[in-house]
Amino acid sequence: MKVLLINGSPNREGCTARALTEAANTLREEGVEAEIVHIGKKPVRGCIACGACSKLGRCVFNDDLVNELAEKFRGADGLVVGSPVYYGSANGSLVSLLDRLFYSTSFSKCMKVGAAVVSCRRGGNTAAFDELNKYFTISQMPVVSSQYWNMVHGFSARDVEKDLEGLQTMRTLGRNMAFLIRAIAAEKERSGLPKTEPHMFTSFPDGL
Repeated sequence: MKVLLINGSPNREGCTARALTEAANTLREEGVEAEIVHIGKKPVRGCIACGACSKLGRCVFNDDLVNELAEKFRGADGLVVGSPVYYGSANGSLVSLLDRLFYSTSFSKCMKVGAAVVSCRRGGNTAAFDELNKYFTISQMPVVSSQYWNMVHGFSARDVEKDLEGLQTMRTLGRNMAFLIRAIAAEKERSGLPKTEPHMFTSFPDGL
């Protein structure tokens, strides 16, 4: 069992990293392999909806971590996406990366578990949290909850150390994620994954 954790902050050792480390350590204590990947400060271009990925099986651009992360995501049982909060939303580089990661990967994400983690000094956290969770809910990925919304508060990693409730929320998230991964694996072995249907796309070409 493995969980991929993406640190969407440009700061490798900041608030977001501290939150993800707490969750990752708990996952390891629960017997789940956990890998944290930091996207860094490189510019990440957004998706241009060119559709080339449907033919290539990967994103047409190789300017960043997207295709590397795609292989890690394919082999993972869970995904945790962490971001600082900027103007009430997630880091723009992370959003560009996730748009391309989810759009360009054709493998099934059904029953891979997902969780969003956000860090902020004060406000805007719930809006960013909701934004990130939408990647999971459009992909048949169960969203893992905790004892509070998955967030920590502080201006620095040292501040986050004082957010005892936030760190406890990360540990609870790690334990809940490990439990859900094990439960899904057991049911998958017993009766397989849920039935899927051909994808229907609603459109209204008649303008009505």
